[in-house]
Amino acid sequence: MRTTTLPSGETVPVLGQGTWFMGDHRNRRAEEIATLRTGLDLGMTLIDTAEMYGDGASEELVGEAINGRRDEVFLVSKVLPSNASRNGTIAACERSLRRLGTDRLDLYLLHWRGRTPFAETIEAFEKLQRDGKIRRWGVSNMDVHDMKELLRAPGGDAVATNQVLYNLTRRGIEFDLLPQAQQRGLPLMAYSPIEQGRLSHYPEVQDVAERHGVTPAQVALAWVLRQQGVIAIPKASKVEHVQQNHAALDLQLTEQDLSELDEAFPPPSSPEPLEML
Repeated sequence: MRTTTLPSGETVPVLGQGTWFMGDHRNRRAEEIATLRTGLDLGMTLIDTAEMYGDGASEELVGEAINGRRDEVFLVSKVLPSNASRNGTIAACERSLRRLGTDRLDLYLLHWRGRTPFAETIEAFEKLQRDGKIRRWGVSNMDVHDMKELLRAPGGDAVATNQVLYNLTRRGIEFDLLPQAQQRGLPLMAYSPIEQGRLSHYPEVQDVAERHGVTPAQVALAWVLRQQGVIAIPKASKVEHVQQNHAALDLQLTEQDLSELDEAFPPPSSPEPLEML
């Protein structure tokens, strides 16, 4: 498993497992748990979830999947901006820990920016760190101006990552946010790297996949994984899909592949607003 390095010096896998929309349906539970455990077996030990996902159902699912294997996992969850006050963040984290069946998170993110000042949320993160309930903290869905303000806030330079939407059809971060993060040594975490499966339907992606004898989803994922300092967290709800995601690590896209994909999905030529799903 390839890794990247957090600002703290800790290494994490460049390919993890997302869980958005997992845990919502009881009849899929056994298969989803088996999928997450297969991912752990393959070294995809970073698992991302959030209190928002299924109103806690995703966290409960993850908790069941990692039961007995907690020490293998780099566990990530998120606090909603509506809960991001000092006391609200602490209470939300404690609820997440109960649902996950653990005493700590490896990384706790502010899900997106709300009305609470960054300084207040950071103060809560620091309290959670002192109490041993989280090891690192970060943010999600933050654009360039958000990150500049965050880094100016007291304690803001301890941010460990920024989780953003990034894939072939959502390349806006390449103009400014990604280069600035790379310069700072701050990994970005790419959610929906396959655009929730939609990239598999583009003929340009299908053409590249046919040349390599792989699936279009693997091409889309390998394209994201080629970037330095980017962690991809695709969701897979079936064992065969998580196995295919893992195999994308071995897919080396050629200059021809990248040129054709650039022509079909042009990189940004000017600043673009940060996109979100």
